[in-house]
Amino acid sequence: MTEIDPRCAQEPPLALQVILQLDVFGIILYAALTFMATASMLLYIEECVYIYRKVSSNKKSAIIWVNGAAPVIGAMSCLGMWIPRATMFTDMTSATYFAIVVFKFLILMIEECGGDEVFLKHSANKTLRISTGPCCCCCPCLPPVPITRRSLFMLKLGSFQFALLKVVFTILSIVLWTNKNYDVADMKISGAAIWINPGVGVLTIIALWPVSIMFMHVRNTLRSMKIVPKYAMYQLVLVFSQLQSAIINILAMKGTIGCSPPFSSQSRGYLMSQQLLILEMFIITLVTRLLYRRQYDPVPYGDGDEEKNLVHVVDSNEHCGKNNH
Repeated sequence: MTEIDPRCAQEPPLALQVILQLDVFGIILYAALTFMATASMLLYIEECVYIYRKVSSNKKSAIIWVNGAAPVIGAMSCLGMWIPRATMFTDMTSATYFAIVVFKFLILMIEECGGDEVFLKHSANKTLRISTGPCCCCCPCLPPVPITRRSLFMLKLGSFQFALLKVVFTILSIVLWTNKNYDVADMKISGAAIWINPGVGVLTIIALWPVSIMFMHVRNTLRSMKIVPKYAMYQLVLVFSQLQSAIINILAMKGTIGCSPPFSSQSRGYLMSQQLLILEMFIITLVTRLLYRRQYDPVPYGDGDEEKNLVHVVDSNEHCGKNNH
């Protein structure tokens, strides 16, 4: 019977221990990933300056928040890679930021249509299809909902509750952790994590539903604004930062991912997740920069034929492009 290295049962290593155990490949890997995370943040800062100067005030906040999802998650992953004992805090910061991004992406789609009043004015006789993911994609029989001020408020509330409650649960988790009542790996019924994490999961699903409903409604109208690839990037951030990380962490807790001193199985799982996220978020940062780095006017979102609207938008954008040149 083989003996288990006692270092595999220890806490995550200190930052100095990580640095001392790096070989040549490790130094190159850590340096490259750190460069990617730093470059992502620098590109994001430059993008914020551009958006602040070029984009109308009603869209600035939403675009800046949405653009920051990948760079912020990449930066937090880089901190967690260098300081393994801070992983819980860096993961919570990334998840809290993305919770706000979910709400801001919904606001962005509405603002691209001209804002609440314009959206409601030209959608008075239209309906929203609510049989979409992640909640009701398997319920096509659900009746459409008329677009009213109340229904628009409910969509916003559905996403805003996640942004608010995620902050509350994060603060609660940190408070419980200081009292040794919260441990991510503790899946006992008496532990706080088994109650908090599923609750946050339910809130996440509820928050994603209004965004999906709104996207299905405006995707054709905002196609010239590249809303489809923007939504795809938003979904990729969600999949990589939430689903991918959760799968790797579960495999680590089950011992599927082997121990590699000074990293325990769980710590190594966190490390792998963070390194993947840095690379993925860097690529997403470059793509989102291409998608958002231009100035848009509100879409002529009206009751007429959508194809006419799209043609008008394309012509308008081409005209703006000529003026810029």
